[in-house]
Amino acid sequence: MNATLLIELLTEELPPKALSKLGASLAQTLTDDLKKQQFIAADAQAIVYASPRRLALQLPAVRAIQPEQQISRKGPAVTAGMKDGQATPALSGFARSCGVEISQLTIGNDGKQDVYLYESIKPGQPLASILADSVSQALKKLPVPKLMRWGASDVQFVRPLHGLIMLHGDQVIPGEVFGLHSRQQTLGHRFLSNGLLTIATADSYPRTLHEQGKVIASFEARRELIRYKLNEAATRLGATLAADEALFDEVTGLVEWPVVLEASFDPAFLQVPQECLILTMQQNQKYFPLLDANGKLMHRFLLVSNLETADPSYIIGGNERVLRARLSDAQFFFEQDQKVRLDSRLPRLAQVVYHNQLGSQLERVERLQSIAGNIAQQLGADIALASRAAYLAKADLVSGMVGEFPELQGIMGMYYAQRDGEHPEVAAAIAGHYHPRFAGDSLPASPIATAVALADKLETIVGIWGIGLIPTGDKDPFALRRAALGVLRMALEHDLDLKALLETVAATFPAGKLAADTSAQVFAFMLERLKHLLANDYQSDEIDAVLALTPSRLHQLHTILSAVANFKTLPEATTLAAANKRVKNILKKTEGKLSEVQTALLQEVAEKTLYQAVEQLAPQVASQCSAHHFSAALSLLSQLKVPVDAFFDEVMVMADDPAIRANRLALLARLAELFNQVADISLLAE
Repeated sequence: MNATLLIELLTEELPPKALSKLGASLAQTLTDDLKKQQFIAADAQAIVYASPRRLALQLPAVRAIQPEQQISRKGPAVTAGMKDGQATPALSGFARSCGVEISQLTIGNDGKQDVYLYESIKPGQPLASILADSVSQALKKLPVPKLMRWGASDVQFVRPLHGLIMLHGDQVIPGEVFGLHSRQQTLGHRFLSNGLLTIATADSYPRTLHEQGKVIASFEARRELIRYKLNEAATRLGATLAADEALFDEVTGLVEWPVVLEASFDPAFLQVPQECLILTMQQNQKYFPLLDANGKLMHRFLLVSNLETADPSYIIGGNERVLRARLSDAQFFFEQDQKVRLDSRLPRLAQVVYHNQLGSQLERVERLQSIAGNIAQQLGADIALASRAAYLAKADLVSGMVGEFPELQGIMGMYYAQRDGEHPEVAAAIAGHYHPRFAGDSLPASPIATAVALADKLETIVGIWGIGLIPTGDKDPFALRRAALGVLRMALEHDLDLKALLETVAATFPAGKLAADTSAQVFAFMLERLKHLLANDYQSDEIDAVLALTPSRLHQLHTILSAVANFKTLPEATTLAAANKRVKNILKKTEGKLSEVQTALLQEVAEKTLYQAVEQLAPQVASQCSAHHFSAALSLLSQLKVPVDAFFDEVMVMADDPAIRANRLALLARLAELFNQVADISLLAE
């Protein structure tokens, strides 16, 4: 019999941030196991349910008994199985491993020779014989960093367990998991439902919980209902929500029966920067702030309650009181911070350790000033403003507000700098220098902010790398990969010499503090990260061809890559790429420095023709590259196809005469130089 299988684990409230991952992991692991054991089809998909008090899944068309399995094992060759009428140790051992007598083996041909075979049919096992163990193993594989024990039991799980359902159709599958025996009952909402609920069939699970238990079991359905209700309420108030997907997920993990309520706070709190208020509401209270048409915070907000009541005023009032206390704390820190100038906080950074091998935050600030000034000069920005912004960039780390809300670093520095009368670009750069903070985040808006942002990220990468804390595998505690991607995104937008810049950054550290080859290692690391950054837009061979020239200035890179992609479409491209590869292989074996081509030593017509073509094209290609017309430069190379083909068909490069051989190698070196003006086209896929 095929029927829907339901698995439910009833628990205490699960971690809301991890809830959706826990449900998905349980479903994936158990589904894979049941597929392996042939209880479900290879394309079967589980329906996942996850709420604060339960993890569950439904699997359709699960077999009550797995199919019979045809077992066939190949043994030794017939010629090796018997010697002088006696079974050899190889044959005896094979029969023993199969649990049968030699007489029960058959003989077949494996396509090469006759061999002994063991063939049998293994009867299918009932679902009940394996399910409890499969569920136990799936639960043990959940991505849970911390486990709990409760009561007198030795069982460990992310939260205490209260119930287990293993239901196949309308039949309970008996079994024990983590000390719980399978049953047909569960609990509904903690406050809106009374007593045990009986799940009549596996298919009726979500409907029964919804209608009788006041529980929306599906995480996805609950999240979309919350989103709909919140947007509906916000629209009614002429507002938009200030919320990200992480907040939606967390709130969905906190409620089983979502009810959206409107509340408010004292408008006087709006004197505090809205970023502080929004962070307080979102992070501490899981509320949804509201923004007006101008993007300004309103004194109203929305909350998602797990209770449905005829009079929600008590719920609203209680949440408003809690929020008032939180906002009062934020207001206090903001007012206290404003009693001193931002720049007066700098001496306190001497007491803040940046890294025990790299000194204090104040020492780091001094490096940032130097680096930011250098970058500003390259960008044509005001050096004094960039230096001032770098000087103040970390001052808010010792403010009360950032001490309470570290996520506001930079933002609070901007507000305090504005209040102190700092130059507007300096204030904006203090907030902007943390950008980009994550993939897809905006880049710094001004050259001053760009200079400080690059200084901040480059100083981190070079310093941390230089003392040996290099990212390995999935371990990157100082987020150097993320910082590198931020640097690369900015370098792609601005004309900067990245390699020289890394050397400048390394020079700001005390002598002997960093490994001697730090800047070179970091540059190589950057180019590897660049491959990942470009992978979504270009083919891997195109990226390899361009980066093989180890470009240090990246602002023209997209143009170059597009030119290489266009070159690949030319009919001559494949032949020229293969020829360039051949040239590289020949030159790789050449020892010593090659001299200039001597026309007097050119003997064959084909080599003379190639030399003339190279000399004629070289200035044209160089001119196009100088003008950043990279597609035109690569297109010119197509003219080399005929002379290159003729050269390799008619000329023996490795001639017996040393002088002629050296001259022909010099010609190939000149050809390779011309080929690789834009990219190493030998790396392009055929």
